[in-house]
Amino acid sequence: MIRLTLAVALMAVPAIAGAQTSAGAAGSPPQRIRSVQLTAGQQCPKGEGDEIVVCSPAEEPYRIPKSLRDSGPIRAQNQSWVNRVADIDQTGRVAGGIPNTCSPIGNGGQTGCSVLAAKRWAAEKRAQRQAESSIP
Repeated sequence: MIRLTLAVALMAVPAIAGAQTSAGAAGSPPQRIRSVQLTAGQQCPKGEGDEIVVCSPAEEPYRIPKSLRDSGPIRAQNQSWVNRVADIDQTGRVAGGIPNTCSPIGNGGQTGCSVLAAKRWAAEKRAQRQAESSIP
């Protein structure tokens, strides 16, 4: 008889102990988590009940983050095949001494030096304009 009473008491103790803890103290996650981006002059709203509010300033909400912005020219391995073939074609033209290639080899190599200088100047101006326009 004592064994039966002791067994029933031992089985009831965890049930009684579990009923004493509330839902928040038992480690259950909050019912609602809200993330708010604040503009200048706004205050972080207070959470209601079991709600967690995370506030952060919205410095530049519509801009691409600096780490993901364009960091320069696209590497050859990431370009399309059309651009790769055009680069290989130009390299072959210069090596072969074809006219307008600014090469000391061949009869038309000298005519390309002025064209090459003009292309370099245009590329420098384009890079300068792009650098000026990309300043945040």
